[in-house]
Amino acid sequence: MSRRRYDATRRRQQAARTRAHIVEVAGWLFVERGYTGTTIPAIAGEAGVAVETVYRSASGKSGLLADAVQAAVAGGAERAEVPVTERPAIRRIDEETDPVRQLQLYAATQPGIWSRVGPLLRVLDAAANSDDSMVRLREHIADERRQGLRHGLGRMLEQRGVLRNGVTAERAGDIVYAVCGQANYLALVADCGWTEAAYESWLAETLIAALLPPASDRPGA
Repeated sequence: MSRRRYDATRRRQQAARTRAHIVEVAGWLFVERGYTGTTIPAIAGEAGVAVETVYRSASGKSGLLADAVQAAVAGGAERAEVPVTERPAIRRIDEETDPVRQLQLYAATQPGIWSRVGPLLRVLDAAANSDDSMVRLREHIADERRQGLRHGLGRMLEQRGVLRNGVTAERAGDIVYAVCGQANYLALVADCGWTEAAYESWLAETLIAALLPPASDRPGA
């Protein structure tokens, strides 16, 4: 029994590593060749696995693109398998007791996320011009991010009683969703030439001003 459990554990670990490798290969192929130009056989060939293995790893090509986006957000396919609340950056935000510092820590996660996920989202946008399933995937990714912010960061700030008057968890999540959206990253960093450090500082200052009471009204002021 012990040997069988050990073998099963090894098989699951190997399967997880194989899946992570497939997702990462798919991600850079999508960026390099576009959605249409990337085929399942091409992904299998570059990953060094059978085509059937790729199909077992995700729900088709669109599923692989969705997984690649999530992997880019998390900083790697294996990291994407860790629940969001257990990821180190999110745990640091959750464990921080100063709301100003919490928002600064959250802002610090954004430049890396958009620099990693941006190329894949451009692939998705291009594919959505001619594929309704890509439109639905784009909407799903956006809705998942919005709901995650409402029920994650927004709810946490509300429960700790640190939001300014009139700002609910849902409103806080929506504000973070808009302020920290890709459009602002592209406008300030790509178009206006801001450094990522300047962008991060702007995010933190904007979130603090929008979500928290004036400094004079905060506890301990």
